[in-house]
Amino acid sequence: MNYDDLLEESRVEAVTRSLREDIGDGDITARLIPANRMASGRVITRETAVIAGRAWVEEVFLQVDPTVELDWHVNDGDAASAGQTLFTLSGNARSLLTAERSALNWLQALSGTATICASYAARVAHTGVRLLDTRKTVPGLRLAQKYAVTCGGCHNHRIGLYDAFLIKENHIAACGSIANAVREARRIAPGKPVEVETENHDELEQALAAGADIIMLDEFSLEGMREAVRLTASAAKLEASGGINEKTLVPIAETGVDYISIGALTKDIRAIDLSMRLDA
Repeated sequence: MNYDDLLEESRVEAVTRSLREDIGDGDITARLIPANRMASGRVITRETAVIAGRAWVEEVFLQVDPTVELDWHVNDGDAASAGQTLFTLSGNARSLLTAERSALNWLQALSGTATICASYAARVAHTGVRLLDTRKTVPGLRLAQKYAVTCGGCHNHRIGLYDAFLIKENHIAACGSIANAVREARRIAPGKPVEVETENHDELEQALAAGADIIMLDEFSLEGMREAVRLTASAAKLEASGGINEKTLVPIAETGVDYISIGALTKDIRAIDLSMRLDA
């Protein structure tokens, strides 16, 4: 199964779970409204944001009531300003209100991820570095969050434990050496990217000699990173990692590393403040 198919499958399953936990055996408050009452409304953002999650919103309404009509005013990846209408909607009033919270939960969470990614990406736009997410995602929402990362102008690291090797300290210890670990990775899955985590220049040189595709520089100093760039001379890609934040991001990007991985892109998100308003 390719990535797009995995994303769609995970979206349908995740939306189904979110509706089940919210609606249970029925929305009793919506039953206060006459069953044939129709309504229209709009969803606005109360703050500046980069939007992500249209397909999740559409899936919510599709599962609740496929007759509801949505008219989007933004695309995923667009910047929206406070007070801006993101989409209008019309249909059965009960359906609109039943789907409201689940739809907004998806849109505000994924837009939160996209917004922080856009902020980080803008800070290093003057360099050639690519900002990467990590596997530090909300359980069950990895593919959704990794999609939102791309809406914000950052990039995906490996999706999981199956699509690339990331050989860390414990793997190296269990294999006996960096060379052994890399050799075994090439044997197990030829063609899969092989990355090795290093903590000093001696390990960096071992990873280079072993032919690693990517070498992670774990909590190297700025000078250590610059020296690693010089030593590597493009023989492998370099990824800076470890405790990177808004203050340290730009100096690290300016060392010349190829990638910077940042767990905060997906694990420290703050949902965007959205609101649905029905027309009177």
